[in-house]
Amino acid sequence: MSRIGKKPIPIPAGVTVEVTTTEVVVSGPKGMLRQPLFPGIQVAVEDGQVWVRRLSDAKPQRAGHGLMRSLVANMIQGVTEGFRKELQIVGTGYRADLEGNDLVLHLGYSHPIRVTPPPGIRFEVAGKNDIVVVSGIDKVLVGQQAANIRALRKPEPYKGKGVRYLGEQVRRKAGKSGKA
Repeated sequence: MSRIGKKPIPIPAGVTVEVTTTEVVVSGPKGMLRQPLFPGIQVAVEDGQVWVRRLSDAKPQRAGHGLMRSLVANMIQGVTEGFRKELQIVGTGYRADLEGNDLVLHLGYSHPIRVTPPPGIRFEVAGKNDIVVVSGIDKVLVGQQAANIRALRKPEPYKGKGVRYLGEQVRRKAGKSGKA
């Protein structure tokens, strides 16, 4: 039995969880999220808690049991608190600006890069235009958008310039050793 999958998920006040034959719908103060049900996985709402059960011990159901429970728990956390990822921009002249809802990044290229947020995602710029905050209610979407921004200019190993997650340690290389 999955250790994660057998734990119940408490439903906080102000959150409604509806289970149909094909999907789970979670509504809360920040919005609404939908998740299709995996085949062979049953989701039930009982006594203010969500229970995830598998219908058989076949390998696909065992693999999806804990995953489905984690996805529903993330949906409940997303509609109550939301998720956020913070990125740090390091480098001379590297900065981020907001123009309306769009994020404009100056990352050492010959042109600025404009990133338009997908629905449900918000950008914020903090610090001295070197901290970008990606926030939203969908954990997967927030993480993917942060990874897409980081991929625009990954941190390089010699000077450490680029976009990194806040607190990420970049392994540095020594560089040339032929100087005397």
